[in-house]
Amino acid sequence: MTKVFIGAAAGFAGDRSDAGVPVVNALAAQTGPRFLMFETLAERTLALCQLERRQNSQRGYSPALERMLPPVLARCLESGIRIVGNFGAANPAAAARRIAEIAGALGLRAPRIAIVEGDDIADKLSTTELAAREVGGESLARLPKIISANVYLGAQPMARALDQDADVVVTGRVADSVLALGPLLHAFKWRADDWDRLGAGTLAGHLLECGAQVTGGYFADPGYKDVPDLAEVGYPIAEIDETGEVVITKPAGTGGRVDRLTVVEQLLYEIHDPSAYLAPDVVLDLTDVEVTEIGRDRVRVSGARGRPAPETLKATVCFDGGLLGEAEISYAGPNASARAQLAAEVVRQRLRKRLPHLNVRVDAIGIQSVWGASGSSPDLHGEQANDVRLRFAAQSADAAQIEMLLDEVEALYCSGPAGGAGVRRRITPRLASTSCLIERRYAEPRVTMLGAPA
Repeated sequence: MTKVFIGAAAGFAGDRSDAGVPVVNALAAQTGPRFLMFETLAERTLALCQLERRQNSQRGYSPALERMLPPVLARCLESGIRIVGNFGAANPAAAARRIAEIAGALGLRAPRIAIVEGDDIADKLSTTELAAREVGGESLARLPKIISANVYLGAQPMARALDQDADVVVTGRVADSVLALGPLLHAFKWRADDWDRLGAGTLAGHLLECGAQVTGGYFADPGYKDVPDLAEVGYPIAEIDETGEVVITKPAGTGGRVDRLTVVEQLLYEIHDPSAYLAPDVVLDLTDVEVTEIGRDRVRVSGARGRPAPETLKATVCFDGGLLGEAEISYAGPNASARAQLAAEVVRQRLRKRLPHLNVRVDAIGIQSVWGASGSSPDLHGEQANDVRLRFAAQSADAAQIEMLLDEVEALYCSGPAGGAGVRRRITPRLASTSCLIERRYAEPRVTMLGAPA
């Protein structure tokens, strides 16, 4: 029975640039259809790329491709391993041109590059129309400045691109699992209404989409969930047969682990309803999935079922979230906790008089920070720490308010308490996001080949 081999080389844009090398070497040793997938788009990444495209029409793709593709491109082209990735972000056509340039600079043959577009709906719906489709919130009711609005496209366009013998398929926003399902639709010619197989392909993509999470990366917890050689963790490879049965493994000789525990943890990652995981092509039902260890670093996953696809598509809408101001200062030595507590109270007291509506959060990093709510302040009474790093943060559309907070923190240098040092301050434009459900008619997927007439 024919098997398709799909390796994951990235789980997000900040992933390791060398992660794909062992995966490609392992894929090159196999026969049959082989694919290397790059998942590089988080929700706000696309908005940042959209802002970059507005400044430069030749940019707006994920900068991750600049460092992730060169280490693997030659071997993939030589070995017939086809690359699929959403690193097109806000400008898939520009990404395709850049990949062609990289291939040329490396002295490689010109790859056939397919471009999948049609996810950008920012010009198709007004802010008011998007607000009427927002899920579980009223963020858009205030009519903020929209930065990006993109629907999650399904797998059919990617399958069509691969049907045209593309060596590389570059997309914008697609569902993460599409990076595996698209190649499977192409290789096995599954029908668009073969719900159980579509569910299995979506499951394979879900297991691969976060890279090393399924091979021990995000799983590791020393003393509780030990993972060998995490510094050289191997990224996952899925072997899928025509029935939809999936085997998860990793390249031989790499670190990490693949067993029932790592796979189940990733299986449940970001799953709200195991009986109805919504994807553009199918509603995946995980309730009868079986996870079985069949060898060292080999886990079989079977029993996925599917139901007809949702009537609407999810869209992520990003908008201007104002400014985030952050300032930090350290207190060390005897009585450091008490001095840090006093510093926090001094800043809060001064701002309550001058900016009573500014919601300021104060964290004591390493003591009380992660669990604090917005506007909270740590209670360090009774703490005996000899090293306290305070972080003050606030969000506002008014830069002057943010500057006042940062000035108050820096003023602690001389206005007390004793021993404050190491002030750092910064202002960052902030993006906010929300989800909408969009009628499918607004998505118009299109596939073009680089260099072909539009």
